[in-house]
Amino acid sequence: MLVTELSRQQCHDFLARLGFGRLACARDNQPYIVPVYFAFEPDRLYGFATMGQKIEWMRSNPLVSVEADEVHSHMAWTSVVVRGRYEEYPDTPEYSKVRQQAQSVLEKRSLWWQTGFAAAQTRGKFDRDLPVFYSIHIEEISGHQASPDPVESDIARSQSSRPAA
Repeated sequence: MLVTELSRQQCHDFLARLGFGRLACARDNQPYIVPVYFAFEPDRLYGFATMGQKIEWMRSNPLVSVEADEVHSHMAWTSVVVRGRYEEYPDTPEYSKVRQQAQSVLEKRSLWWQTGFAAAQTRGKFDRDLPVFYSIHIEEISGHQASPDPVESDIARSQSSRPAA
C-alpha cells in the first residue's frame, strides 16, 4: 500500500465533496467524538446542532478537530483532519448575516439538519426553535490517501490465481 500526503487544495476538494465526518472535542481532559454533517468553505466548516453535550463541551473548550474519511478498501482510502476553533452564531441581530450564510451553505446538502434534530428527539428535548448554527475555523488541515502498491497488487493477483493444494 502506498500512502501519500494530500495537498491543501486536495483536502479542500475532499471536504467540499464529502460533508460528513466526526467532530472531536474535550472537556476536563475527557475526549468526546460524534458524527456530524458539515458544509465546507475554504476557511471554515459550518455545522448545525441542537443543545446537548457537544455544544456544551465546545462552549467550554473551543479547540476541536474534525476527521472525515472515505474507505474503499483496506488499501484504498482517504482521510482529512482539521484542527480548528469553534464559534457559535447566536440568534441575535449581530450574528444575523453569518447565521444566514451558515444556513445557506448547509442547505445545499441534503439532510443537513437531520442529526441535530434526531439527537434532540433522542434526548426528549425536541424544540425546533432552538437550532445552534456554528462554524469550525480551520487553523490546520492535513490529509492522506492510500492506494494499492503495484507490486503488492501483482503478488496478490498471482497468489489468488494459484490452484488450491
